[in-house]
Amino acid sequence: MEVSTKQLQIAELAATRPEESFTSLNHYLDMDWMKEAYRRTRRESAPGVDGQTMEEYGKELESNLQELIGLAKSGRYHAPPVRRVHIPKGDGKETRPIGIPTCQDKVLQRAITMLLEPIYEQDFMESSFGFRPGRSAHDALEYLWKQCMDNQVRWILDVDIRSYFDTLDHAKLREIVSQRVQDGVVRKLIDKWLKAGVMEAGELSYREQGRPQGGVISPILSNIYLHEVLDKWFAHEVKVRLKGLGFPSEICR
Repeated sequence: MEVSTKQLQIAELAATRPEESFTSLNHYLDMDWMKEAYRRTRRESAPGVDGQTMEEYGKELESNLQELIGLAKSGRYHAPPVRRVHIPKGDGKETRPIGIPTCQDKVLQRAITMLLEPIYEQDFMESSFGFRPGRSAHDALEYLWKQCMDNQVRWILDVDIRSYFDTLDHAKLREIVSQRVQDGVVRKLIDKWLKAGVMEAGELSYREQGRPQGGVISPILSNIYLHEVLDKWFAHEVKVRLKGLGFPSEICR
């Protein structure tokens, strides 16, 4: 069975059982799933702390993936530190810290992301666009334009969450994930990535909050968190108190 077909099955279950959590997901992590995860990982991505490139990792792909499956499912996988670099942000006066995982870590993060996306795509709101498959900034602008024209919108509030990735609450994220995902293998891997160290200028550090931006799994974890604390909060707490119509539109996260 193709990976896309398996993802469709997960999505259908998630859509028909919105209040249930998934207790068994790691059985999907077979060789076909991992090969697809490798295929979906960018070949030109920069190497992590071990210096290994995706091309080098792919030379012994079968054995590398088989070993990775065993490490992940047995609980013996150790998330390596991410290599942190800084890139210019906005007008160039500030920089954005980017964490670069190792090739092996990227592939495993992609594999877990491929498990999480079919579930949470059924939960996320229509007005959410950032970091979602099949959605672009152009789609977000079209949605915003349509809402403004159809509802005669008079006010637009532009808000930016400063240093979101650096201040992510680990305990709260674990709590939110547990509402939909109870698979022990998946939960432990996410926890290990949250606790993974950061290597910068030759120094290794660990943070009790935040998640390095740039990791393969960071966008989906970001969306899971913001769906609960921002999107649902607006829909259930803010929107009902507005005198007129109101709608959220998370274009960029």
